[in-house]
Parts: sequence; structure tokens; C-alpha cells
Amino acid sequence: MKNDRVSLFPLPDINTLPDDLKNKILDIQDKSGFIPNVFLALAHRPEEFRAFFSYHDALMNKESGISKGEREMIVVATSALNECLYCVVAHGAILRIREKNSLIADQLATNYKKADITDRQRAMLDFAVKVSRHANTISDEDIQALAQHGFSDQDVWDIGSIAAFFALSNRLANMANIRPNEEFYHMGRIEIG
Repeated sequence: MKNDRVSLFPLPDINTLPDDLKNKILDIQDKSGFIPNVFLALAHRPEEFRAFFSYHDALMNKESGISKGEREMIVVATSALNECLYCVVAHGAILRIREKNSLIADQLATNYKKADITDRQRAMLDFAVKVSRHANTISDEDIQALAQHGFSDQDVWDIGSIAAFFALSNRLANMANIRPNEEFYHMGRIEIG
């Protein structure tokens, strides 16, 4: 049975939102052709929406030693372990597009240790998963292991921060049962036939 509800919580009318939120949502719609459900689901709490997306953008859009595609790898691998349907599907679509690889998101969501990625990326995901699952056990050895793969201290902080932020995001999306847009399932896939 298909669930057509976007969230367990009420969605606001876009026209009733503060201008900054309304404009951000409409900009996203212009760029992608649709409004990702997470924007609608979080918009009913404007201050939290602003804080959430400000931190999201600070982590996911900056230039650093971790590519934007690798950032999405972190999101997909950790979100899969946290059983977050929305983030796996939505960020899996972004990952397929950024990496120009229609297989990578499915591989990472199923078992990142067997995915077709580099040893450096696997080390990155090992650390992200440890932050997501057992952050209390992070030690100097974990950071040194990443340094051996060329990650700077700033990169390590980014990896950990992305994993931690999406642990929060995964829990919000799961609590509210935010459903991924159907458009995400088709993005970055190879059309056959």
C-alpha cells in the first residue's frame, strides 16, 4: 500500500511562510523542478528550518579536501545504517549526479565496504560510520589512519561533522516519516531501452 503523506506532521502553505523561507523553497524548486519534501516538512518550524539549512549548507557546500560527491557518500552510507529512507533516496540521487555513476548510491547504501570506491574513500566512510555509531570511541588512532590517506585535520572534522549532522537529520526524518519525492528515485539513473 502506497503512503502518499509527506510527513506525519502538517505541512505549511508556502504562501504563508516568511519571505526568506518561501524564497529558499522556490529557488530550490526552480533549480530542481520540484520541492524536496524535507523543505516542506521542516518549514512548519521556521527558526529550526533556518538553523538546519544554514548548518547543512555550511557543511555540504564549502570547498575543502573532500569533494561534494564524497560528502554525499558520507550521507548515503551513514543514513543507510541509520535506516533513513528519505536521506538514502534523496542524497543517493545527488550522489549519482555528482559522481556521474548510476551504481554508487545503491552500493554504498547496501554495503559501503564492498562498493566500488577508493581505499581513501573507504577509510573516510569507516570514520564517518564510527562517528555515526560509536563517536565515544574515536581516538587519535582514527585520526592518524585518515592522515595516512591524505586527510587534513580540517577534512577529518568535516567528515565527522557531516556524519553527526546527518545522524540528527536521519532521526528527524524518521520521527516525522518524511517520504522521499518520487523524482529522486529516477535522478542520475541510466535509461535503458
